[in-house]
Amino acid sequence: MAEKKHEEKDETKVTAEENTAEDTKKAEKSEDTKKSKKKADKRDEKIKALEEELVSQKDKYMRLAAEYDNYRKRTANEKLSIYDDATAKAVEELLPVADSMALALDNLKDADPEILKGIELVSNQLKKSFEKLKIEGYGKKGDAFDPKIHNAVSKIDDESLGENTIANVFQQGYKIGDKIIRHAMVQVANCD
Repeated sequence: MAEKKHEEKDETKVTAEENTAEDTKKAEKSEDTKKSKKKADKRDEKIKALEEELVSQKDKYMRLAAEYDNYRKRTANEKLSIYDDATAKAVEELLPVADSMALALDNLKDADPEILKGIELVSNQLKKSFEKLKIEGYGKKGDAFDPKIHNAVSKIDDESLGENTIANVFQQGYKIGDKIIRHAMVQVANCD
């Protein structure tokens, strides 16, 4: 019987040791689970931080691309503006010649046909040169008066013309694109 008690004690010891071993394994598993959870949390934090950094870098890239595109457009517009300004400055010096040619054609109707033909040829060459440079003349009798592009030097009342209509053109206006080189000098009919 003593042996049975001894065996029972041994079995109890074995069972207690097994329980302790199982508890230790459970504790180790629980600890491993906590560690792996911490690792997963750290990994998730790193992923989140990297995603935020990616979004930030992408935003910086998009802003830089937009800024470059604006710079490219602005410099292209400035180049075009510089060209238009230089052309306008040069053409401004030629406008008295154009005016003289127009006056000569108007006043030499009864002149020798050969002289008239020569003046017309020179006038046409000047007009073609202006067209190549994209210079447009404006200001004709019957056009609507626009104070932004016309310079009114006098006014008249004329029932045959509409209100705020150009009655007479003293000097033709010229522009390149939207830039006015010289305002048209006109007489306006029926204005207040």
